[in-house]
Amino acid sequence: MSHDTAAASPAASSARRTAKARIVTLAVVLSAELMNALDGSVVYTALPTIAADTGASTAALQWIHAAYALTFALGLITGGRLGDLYGRKRIFLTGTAVFTLASLFCGIATGPELLIAARVLQGAAAAAMVPQVLATLHVTFDEGSRTKAFGLYGTVMSLGTVLGPVLGGVLTQANLFGLGWRPVFLINLPIGIAAVVLGLRHIPESLDRTTRRLDPLGMFLSALGMLLITLPLTLGGEHGWPAWSFTTMAAGLLVLAAFLAQQRSRTRKNGSPLVVLSLFTGRTFSAGLAVQLAFGLLSGVFFLSWALFLQDGLGLTPGEAALGFVAASLGEMSGAWLAMSLVRRYGRAVPQAGALLAAASLTGYHHLITTHGTGMGTLLAALPMLAVGLGLGMIGAPLADLTLGKVPDQHAGSASGLFNTSTQLGIALGTALTTLLLFTHTPAGTQGPAMNTAFTNSLWYVIATLLVMWALMLLLPKPTRTN
Repeated sequence: MSHDTAAASPAASSARRTAKARIVTLAVVLSAELMNALDGSVVYTALPTIAADTGASTAALQWIHAAYALTFALGLITGGRLGDLYGRKRIFLTGTAVFTLASLFCGIATGPELLIAARVLQGAAAAAMVPQVLATLHVTFDEGSRTKAFGLYGTVMSLGTVLGPVLGGVLTQANLFGLGWRPVFLINLPIGIAAVVLGLRHIPESLDRTTRRLDPLGMFLSALGMLLITLPLTLGGEHGWPAWSFTTMAAGLLVLAAFLAQQRSRTRKNGSPLVVLSLFTGRTFSAGLAVQLAFGLLSGVFFLSWALFLQDGLGLTPGEAALGFVAASLGEMSGAWLAMSLVRRYGRAVPQAGALLAAASLTGYHHLITTHGTGMGTLLAALPMLAVGLGLGMIGAPLADLTLGKVPDQHAGSASGLFNTSTQLGIALGTALTTLLLFTHTPAGTQGPAMNTAFTNSLWYVIATLLVMWALMLLLPKPTRTN
């Protein structure tokens, strides 16, 4: 008996070390995803202070945000494929190191030009870093534990987007060490350095050993097509949607059509395409991307218009408005926890229930606003977001697992890049649509009751999107049957 125990001990010790390494890997890659999610929106509340400190013009302030969003969206497909070809650990650590360095450049920038350049570098690094997060989780965790890992990823991604404006406001107002807005970027330094140091030791390397060739033409066409679509979506609203914005988007669609034809040709010739088109043969992956696109669109429309409603419609201060975002975050965390505990048993029914809950809660919120108007107050404006956040958390947390759970390991990077690209496209489209939905019948800068009316009208579009998502989710995996 003592011999058996002694023999089992090394195996048990190895299993414990492996489990510890997986936990550290999870923490490292999710911290990187959190940095990206926060940096996409953290500058919103810091922009006025940045303008006062650096003398940035309105156009420069717009580019401080757009420079990051555009370069990030453009590089995601290529970033995912680079991980498949050259190793997800290698590309992740390189992207994280450059992202951390770019954050330092942002924090010490002396003028808007340097800050915009640093944001471009930061976005490009994030495009290399972020696709490796889902891909690494995919190959590190087995099917049983992957659901929870993917659920945590969805939670972090959603929470980062919601908490970014709150963190930006808190750090800017705190004026730590007299640095003003700069800690908004400098906070990434300890996180990024820790991620690189721990990642070197604990993240396992993985890659697609079936191919070792890049697709330069595919990289160019995909980036150009994405640029032609996302640039007018990001900037067109600020210029009143001139003719060039629609012409540019149409040109982008043509370029993406050419990219698709080039990818098909390269696939037939076994020439290592940038996008693995076989991923789209299964309805689960295609439907998951469509749902994620709609989820990004919904987030882009709702949270921006809601922030404007809280401050311009109800007259709340930024600090009071932040309480609403905290309520939404608490709801999302609760919804994500609930989804992770139920999704393996109930499958697509979990995010479908979340979509219906969010739609019903927003319908009630619409009634609340029309009944109380500008007299709602902070508490009444924030509390319903617990239920809305609960529903959104039930959607966002399981989507990655339901979409990518059956993707072959060798294509995990490519699939992850496409999944994240659909998110960014949705957010860009949703942000652009916010201007149209809010100010179609009321002028920009509207305040008070007119803003409340504009916001309540926009809610019907958000509710309709949730119902469309519910229908699309019918194509996601059914519950796993257990005896």
